[in-house]
Amino acid sequence: MNLSKKEHWEKVFATKEQNEVSWYQPKPQTSIDFFVENSIPKDAKVIDVGGGDSYLIDNLLEMGYTNLFLLDISENAINKIKNRLGGKVKNVTFIVSDVLDFQSEISFDVWHDRASFHFLTSDEEIATYQNLVSNSVAENGLLFLGSFSESGPLKCSGLEIVQYSEAKFKKIFGSCFAILNCFNENHATPFDTIQNFIFCSLKKK
Repeated sequence: MNLSKKEHWEKVFATKEQNEVSWYQPKPQTSIDFFVENSIPKDAKVIDVGGGDSYLIDNLLEMGYTNLFLLDISENAINKIKNRLGGKVKNVTFIVSDVLDFQSEISFDVWHDRASFHFLTSDEEIATYQNLVSNSVAENGLLFLGSFSESGPLKCSGLEIVQYSEAKFKKIFGSCFAILNCFNENHATPFDTIQNFIFCSLKKK
């Protein structure tokens, strides 16, 4: 039986413990460094797309950020992080949605996406995402993208992905964003395997 995209992710977050998924990071240092290095104001409107129950939001709250948004297709993932955060949830707006169906009335200062974008595999999906990001990020706002590199895996969580390079990111987002920097980095999974990522910081023109 082929599960829908939403059914797939609801099942993942209903049946897997945090350290039973490859993307688990108790401290997402690369993303944290992005916020520090770019001196992002604590009241900036920040959206984490496809963040699931990752620990980025926890760390941003600890750093003093007060205007956070978390979008994920899985309600199970959202409920997990809500339970973990407890009283801290007042500074987070939770959105259960497929990103391709997301309609934003807010201009975000930061759009953060680590390992969500690469699940969009058709030209149509990628174009929809590009248009959404271009319309949702404020002027001079920042886009932080992390995806499997051309040296990384071809699948994640049993699903096909698209591998990326700086040139591919520039081709998709270059009309509206200027690339500030890109770098490759190895991610060590809980299963003692290595996944190579590419991370890019981009600024809205």
